[in-house]
Amino acid sequence: MSPAIHPEPRHRGPGTPGRPGPLRTAAAALALSAAVVLSACTGGSPPPPAPTADSVNTPAASPAGSAPAPAGADAAGGIPQLVENLAPSVVTIFTEGGLGSGVVYSEDGLVLTNEHVIRGNTRVEVAFADGQRVEGTVRATDPVTDLALVQADRTGLPKPVYQTTLPKVGEGAVVLGSPLGFENTATAGIISGLHRSIPGSASNSLSLVDLIQTDAPISPGNSGGAVINMRGEIIGISEAYIPPSAGAVALGFAIPAATAVEVAEELLADGTAEHAYVGLTPGELTAQIAEQLGIEQVSGVLVLAVSEDGPAGRAGIRPGDVLESMEGVELTAPEKLLSELRGRNPGDTVNFSVKRGDETRDVKVDLAERPRDSTTR
Repeated sequence: MSPAIHPEPRHRGPGTPGRPGPLRTAAAALALSAAVVLSACTGGSPPPPAPTADSVNTPAASPAGSAPAPAGADAAGGIPQLVENLAPSVVTIFTEGGLGSGVVYSEDGLVLTNEHVIRGNTRVEVAFADGQRVEGTVRATDPVTDLALVQADRTGLPKPVYQTTLPKVGEGAVVLGSPLGFENTATAGIISGLHRSIPGSASNSLSLVDLIQTDAPISPGNSGGAVINMRGEIIGISEAYIPPSAGAVALGFAIPAATAVEVAEELLADGTAEHAYVGLTPGELTAQIAEQLGIEQVSGVLVLAVSEDGPAGRAGIRPGDVLESMEGVELTAPEKLLSELRGRNPGDTVNFSVKRGDETRDVKVDLAERPRDSTTR
C-alpha cells in the first residue's frame, strides 16, 4: 500500500469498452487516492495527520532544533549565520484560505512560491522578516510543477543565489519558512535522496516527481519556502512530506531549484510554462489487474483512459494497454512515466514499448504541448 502523502497544504494560521473489470478497479483506486489527498489539502487548523505537509518545524530562535548538525554547519558561523543571512529573502504569504511561504526571486518584489499556496487567489498579503506586510498580486502559475510567482508591493529586496545544479546526498540542508503559522522558522538536516517520486501521487498531482528528499522537517505552512545548502544557496522549494501517521520519520520533499528557475523564467516570459503531453491517464498495474487482463507481468503502467485527439490516441494507444518502457527506460509506476515526461519537450518523438494482450509492440508518439485544462497526462 502506498504511504499517505501529498503536497504540503496551506496552513490555516492561528485565528484564521473491452475490459471494464480491471479498468474500473484501477479507476476506483485512483478516485480513493485523490479523495484522501484533497481532504488533507482542505483541512482546517491544524491539518489532519493524513497526507499533508511535513512534520513540525522548530522556531527560528533554535534553528537547528533537535536535529543533528549537518555537515558543514560549523563553518563560517554555521546555521545561525545562514538563517540570519537568508531570513530577509524568505516571506510568509497570507491568503483568504490560509498561509504559506515564499522566496524572493528578484529585487523588485517578485516572490516564488507553490501554486497550491495561492490557488484560488489573485490578491495576497506578503509578510517579511522585518515585520513589514505588503499587498501582493499573483502574476503567473504553473500547476504542473506546483510553482507560482507573486508580485509584492516592495522593492530593494535581497535576492538569494539559486543553485541550478543538484546537491549531493549527505549535504547539509536548512529549511526556512512559516510552518503552522510560526513565521521565520528554521529546521536542519541533510539531503537524503535525489530524483524522488512519491508513490501513488500520479492519480491527483503532476508535481510530485523528480524531487529532492530531505530529513529537515517540513510542515504545513512551509510550502513554497526555501531549502538551502551550507553555502546559503537555494537548492529547493519546499513541496511535500510523508507524515508520521504513515510510519515515516522525517521524509520531506522539495522542488529542485533548477526546475524552479526554469519554470519561473518561462512564466516571466509569457505567463505559461511548456510541458510535454502524451494524452493519457496512467494507472498502477497490480497483480490482480494483470490477471484480469490476461497478462503475466505486473511491471508497467496501465493506460486507464486516452484522449482520442491527443498524441497517444493518434498513435494507436488504447485503454487497457500496458506501457512497459519509454525510450528504453522501464516504466515501473505512473510516477516514473511522469518523471520521464518531465525531461521531454513538446514536439519530441518518443518510443513506447506497449503490451496489449499477449502482443508487445513499439509505438512512436509525437509529444505535444499540454493543454492548460487537460485532465490527462
